[in-house]
Amino acid sequence: MSDGQVTSIVLAGVGGQGILLASEITAQAAMLAGFDVKTNEVHGMAQRGGSVIGQIRYGKKVYSPLVARGTAKVLVALEQIEALRFSDYLSPDGVAVVSSQAIIPVTVSSGIAKYPQNVRQMLEDVFKKFVFIDAVKIAIESGNIRTANTVLLGAMSNHLDLSIDCWQKAIETVVEKKYIELNKKAFAAGRALN
Repeated sequence: MSDGQVTSIVLAGVGGQGILLASEITAQAAMLAGFDVKTNEVHGMAQRGGSVIGQIRYGKKVYSPLVARGTAKVLVALEQIEALRFSDYLSPDGVAVVSSQAIIPVTVSSGIAKYPQNVRQMLEDVFKKFVFIDAVKIAIESGNIRTANTVLLGAMSNHLDLSIDCWQKAIETVVEKKYIELNKKAFAAGRALN
């Protein structure tokens, strides 16, 4: 673990991508592993399709849910530009798990701004350890596009000290009953990528 035996995780995306659910599953998995866990409220303009960030910290004893910049063991981004926006949270030896999904903001669709064309190269330049995933495609193949967040959690799980049993039980605890198996399948597909 990093930061005095506390592991810090940042989840970033756009409103409606499932950051809240991903944060809840991650926090639950850490609690099931016996850790003290602190999470912040998901920040951002979730209802308007704006930037959203969730922070989870776990360890023997955690005093604050807030992740200091430069200390996150893992940064998970459900949208590629959001990975760049929140890149400064990642520690120098941390790993970025990034969805290849591009969500065009209103400023771009209205012509006020331009969406960068070379995002993957920009990500490779920023992150030393970098996992780039077509999470939407994998989610569709797993049965539901809305499980892209869980695909990314599966990929992230390879970089944390939480057992597969804890992740499975967390999904069973947090996810609505009718979607549990879909989410387990998406999680397994993401975990198999690394």
